[in-house]
Amino acid sequence: MNKQHSLQKIIEGALMVSHEPLTLQEIANLFDDNKPSKNEIKQIVDKLNESYKDNAFEIVLVASGYRLQVRPGYDQWLSKLNKQSSTRYSKAFLETLVIIAYKQPVTRGDIEDIRGVSVNPQIIRNMIEFEWIKVVGHKESPGKPELLATTKKFLDYFNLKSLSDLPPPSELNTE
Repeated sequence: MNKQHSLQKIIEGALMVSHEPLTLQEIANLFDDNKPSKNEIKQIVDKLNESYKDNAFEIVLVASGYRLQVRPGYDQWLSKLNKQSSTRYSKAFLETLVIIAYKQPVTRGDIEDIRGVSVNPQIIRNMIEFEWIKVVGHKESPGKPELLATTKKFLDYFNLKSLSDLPPPSELNTE
């Protein structure tokens, strides 16, 4: 087996078994000797994706790294595999998340001012538990309220590489 072919198989296997996206460095660290360069790894990922072009899956780069995932369009069949009911988020949860994503860093007070209603503390706790948001500091104002911002896990969950991949606010459905 030539070096390129075995690198490809190892990288493919790593992406297949990893529960989290893998960075180029994490992939390179799989090798003790003859560590591939980040550029070589990118080329291998591109080759793998080319070989997957007729498959239901692909390697995607998200904020935390590369991951193997099913291509869009298979939800109606694959959702039947998940025995749990599909996750539904409340309107308050989604509005709060959108405000944090677009206005970060923000305080709970900022969110309440924008929404016009108080924020249920459980919503913030859930987002922190999901690791979608985190406290990034404190505002220099009375009470020193926490400043909230999104995380890489938020970007990964929504299949984004960076915040610039969010749709422009003008495209959001504001019903």
